[in-house]
Amino acid sequence: MADSREPRAAVEAELDPVEYTLRKRLPHRLPRRPNDIYVNMKTDFKAQLARCQRLLDGGGRGQGACAEIYIHGLGLAINRAINIALQLQAGSFGALQVAANTSTVELVDELEPDTDAREPLTRIRNNSAIHIRVFRVTPK
Repeated sequence: MADSREPRAAVEAELDPVEYTLRKRLPHRLPRRPNDIYVNMKTDFKAQLARCQRLLDGGGRGQGACAEIYIHGLGLAINRAINIALQLQAGSFGALQVAANTSTVELVDELEPDTDAREPLTRIRNNSAIHIRVFRVTPK
């Protein structure tokens, strides 16, 4: 069995796509707060934008308006997260500001054998992430 910390070339050479099925596990998430938005590529852009706007305006989950929201994007969804934050800022006429932080997230893939002759393997890879704080500024 190949250890998950072996060099990538050694693991890739041992894998046969016919014999293994790739299962991507969900990434570890930050604690889910009411003002956290996790952006993905499957949900419609306008729906995600409307959800963020609703949270900022005070229509989210029976609560008042949030003073700030956090938009999280992983991998391919980074561009969409940035675009949502910029759309919110442009539509607020200067009432909202953004602050972005980037990070690297460790993801785990499971390789399940199609036959019982082989053992399951795990592969660890890194992916980029962005965390954007969108907050109201007090007028001067």
